[in-house]
Amino acid sequence: MAEPRYVNDIREIEEIEAKDLENMNQVLEKYEFKSNDYYLSLIDWEDPNDPIKRIIIPCREELQKWGELDASNEKKYSIIPGLQHKYRSTTVVLASDSCGGYCRYCFRKRLFIHPEQKEVLRDYETAFQYIREHSEINNVLITGGDALMLSTEKLENLISNLREIPNVKIIRLGTKLLSYDPYRVINDPTLLEMVKKHSLKDKRIYFMLHFSHPKEITDVSLKACDMLIKAGGILCNQTPLLRGINDEPKVLGELFNTLSYMGVPPYYVFLCRPTTGNLTYAIPVEEAFHVFQTARGMCSGLGKRAKLTMSHSDGKIEVVAMTEENTIFRIHRAADPDDSGKVFICKRNPEAYWFDDYEDIIDTISPIDLSY
Repeated sequence: MAEPRYVNDIREIEEIEAKDLENMNQVLEKYEFKSNDYYLSLIDWEDPNDPIKRIIIPCREELQKWGELDASNEKKYSIIPGLQHKYRSTTVVLASDSCGGYCRYCFRKRLFIHPEQKEVLRDYETAFQYIREHSEINNVLITGGDALMLSTEKLENLISNLREIPNVKIIRLGTKLLSYDPYRVINDPTLLEMVKKHSLKDKRIYFMLHFSHPKEITDVSLKACDMLIKAGGILCNQTPLLRGINDEPKVLGELFNTLSYMGVPPYYVFLCRPTTGNLTYAIPVEEAFHVFQTARGMCSGLGKRAKLTMSHSDGKIEVVAMTEENTIFRIHRAADPDDSGKVFICKRNPEAYWFDDYEDIIDTISPIDLSY
């Protein structure tokens, strides 16, 4: 099957009119554009509200002042450039500084804006040694950028070295290529052989996919998913909740159901991080909870496994419940293990986009003592 043709110059897209290109100029001066002809073919150019178009095509609203480039303070948890250790049992390896396309709401767009800061891992030996010396680490997430933008040869080198570290049980690959360029899987039998070799019956390789709208799930992406599953990979899906893309319960519910039919469990639904340029995609916490819960009500138990969370600097904070007066949060994964499971009962604030926007905390419930 033919490889997609990548497009880095938006002026090559014939469907975009000159006046629209002119409106994008300032955005493109600040934020990169990248896509390919496969993904662009999913756009209905007659629909001004097409969700695929909104995911990949720049809009002037990205220039609204809001947020910061490192909204979750990843720098705080960086051991060396490209190796993060935020949660006790998990390390994150930023192995790639490239993606199959640049999501307009990317929370790591700083990698593409400031490549001179060199946040991608180059010193593999030091990273392997750190993971080896920290026996509490049993879970390594390879991401970036996009893990599958690495050549299979580079992935093989990285994964085979991790498999030699006894404490590493789970290896995860963060990728949106099953949406952007599923031919990366279909046209590379050596990738499937690598998965068969290293996704073991007691230590699996997980692929953390990024389908954000049902239109991204095509016959081609279904084939790629099926090939990875048959090779022994475990597939899960995560997506931000995004204005104009999946913020309608029917759309999100359809996404959950379709994923469950495919055997790809919905994993996380993230609140859009307060990253520079992302306000136009962000949804307030309480509106997001309503959309999320309504969508889950359309699914069987297999389709409603996702958790609505935000990747806060202190950890993954789950939105658990709402009453008429309060919004209730729980620290689902804590940077400080003593905070794991802590519950916050906050006075409702319909204008809040992030946990920090809740100034009125009514009560805090400490986690159950699990020291025994």
